[in-house]
Amino acid sequence: MSSGQNSGGLMSSAGLVRYFDAEDRNAIRLDPKTIVAFGVLFGVGVQLLNILAL
Repeated sequence: MSSGQNSGGLMSSAGLVRYFDAEDRNAIRLDPKTIVAFGVLFGVGVQLLNILAL
């Protein structure tokens, strides 16, 4: 490719960056700590069920 031609990589992704960066008022907002806590509790629950199944 010659240096005079634009490959379109950065320009074509610019719209996606703006789309995903926009805040939606109807979006569900959860604290990251809540997600981590849920994951830990879910993991502990699975381990308890494995122990009880033996």
